[in-house]
Amino acid sequence: MGNSESEARGQTAVSAKETYVWYRKFMREYPSGLQTLHEFKTLLGLQGLNPKANQHVDQVYNTFDMNKDGFIDFLEFIAAINLVIRGKMEQKLKWYFKLYDADGNGSIDKKELLNIFMAVQALNGQQTLSPEEFTDLVFHKIDINNDGELTLEEFINGTEKDEYLLEIVSKSFDFSNVLKVIYNEKQSDTDGRLPSSHVRRLI
Repeated sequence: MGNSESEARGQTAVSAKETYVWYRKFMREYPSGLQTLHEFKTLLGLQGLNPKANQHVDQVYNTFDMNKDGFIDFLEFIAAINLVIRGKMEQKLKWYFKLYDADGNGSIDKKELLNIFMAVQALNGQQTLSPEEFTDLVFHKIDINNDGELTLEEFINGTEKDEYLLEIVSKSFDFSNVLKVIYNEKQSDTDGRLPSSHVRRLI
């Protein structure tokens, strides 16, 4: 688990008080200390999704499961909280890149980008751009050498320099409001459960 610890240290860590609140919630909900994919979806109120949206959520879960054992433990969970709520933009862009890079080969091709944005659209509803328009826009703006693939460097540099593109990418993967609501209600919630309908309204 050293990997998840280093990821957490690389970001502006949540306070000891916040960590304690999250730890109490995590262990109350998952006494084994491990969160499954099904439990992850339940936490965020993401159930009954269509296949495309389901694919996206599965990919998000897999990027948080840093040691690839099929579960999220508390260190991985708090590292995810750090990233989503407190992470710097470059750290978030590296995470977005991992989400886009479905086969994990270190680059993103048009098919990967199209598929993930279709999944995002299925999850979040209507976007300003269609998946095809978004894919064409990204490659037109940041595929510097026109080889049909985006490296991590191209993705980060190109996205950071284009405010419009950065806004679209950020909004597509923003779970921060959901997590903040869960955190705030946990401080006053006596039975430790957040109504799933409350979470769904924020997705």
